[in-house]
Amino acid sequence: MNKKVWLITGCSTGFGRQLAKLVLKLGYKAGVAARNTDDVKDIIADYPDTAIALKLDVTKTDEVKAAVAAVKQKFGLIDVLVNNAGIGYFGAIEESEEDEVRRMFEINFWGLANMTKEVRVPSIAVIS
Repeated sequence: MNKKVWLITGCSTGFGRQLAKLVLKLGYKAGVAARNTDDVKDIIADYPDTAIALKLDVTKTDEVKAAVAAVKQKFGLIDVLVNNAGIGYFGAIEESEEDEVRRMFEINFWGLANMTKEVRVPSIAVIS
C-alpha cells in the first residue's frame, strides 16, 4: 500500500505531538514541525527513515517555505497537511491586549493560510 506523506505543524506538545507519533507508528511518512526541533528529536529518533524534524514558526515566511521544501525534497510530495500550530487567547475584546490578539491572528489565521498556500497541492487533504 502506498503510504501518504504528512506535514504536521505544532508537534512539540499536545495533539500535534500525539498525532505525529500515531501517523509514524502506522507507517506513514511525516514532516514533524515545531518551533524548536529539540522538542521533537525523540520522535524522529524512533523513525529515522520516515520522519523529518522541521524548524517551523508558521508566522515566518522563510521557515514555512523551508519546511515545505524539506518535506518535498525528502519524500517527494505532501499528501496531508495538518495545520495544528496555534495559540489560545481568552478574554473579552474590550479587556484584551491588542498585541496579544494580533499575535493570535498571525499564528492561527495567517500561519494556517500561509502553510496551506505554500503546500498548495490540488488534491491535498488539509486538516485545520
